[in-house]
Amino acid sequence: MRGFGELEAAIMDQVWSAGGPLLVREIHDGLRPERESARNTVLTVVEILYRKGWLAREKEGRAFRYRATVSREEYTADLMGEAFAASSDKLATLRRFVERIDPGEARELRAMLDQARREGAGS
Repeated sequence: MRGFGELEAAIMDQVWSAGGPLLVREIHDGLRPERESARNTVLTVVEILYRKGWLAREKEGRAFRYRATVSREEYTADLMGEAFAASSDKLATLRRFVERIDPGEARELRAMLDQARREGAGS
């Protein structure tokens, strides 16, 4: 897995932020003005994301509605997993990551780790 290109990321952001499946026209219209892309370009990239498995589609009349096949959080977690896997010292990488998160996130992480430890001890 690798990160998305600029237009791919903008399209996936639209799809992830939507309350349901979107038409290409809706994706195109939702892109920020500085992301000026022709509708055909957006359609091409949406189709590429579909062929790569990032999007699923359902027929609606003569068009398709597209939805993400994984959540934004799953995608991000996979990227983080790849980054850790690429490190020769995973603990040092994790330490550097943890040093950069804010105190509230650190407390939430501690609570998740404690819960995982308790659940692991019960099995």
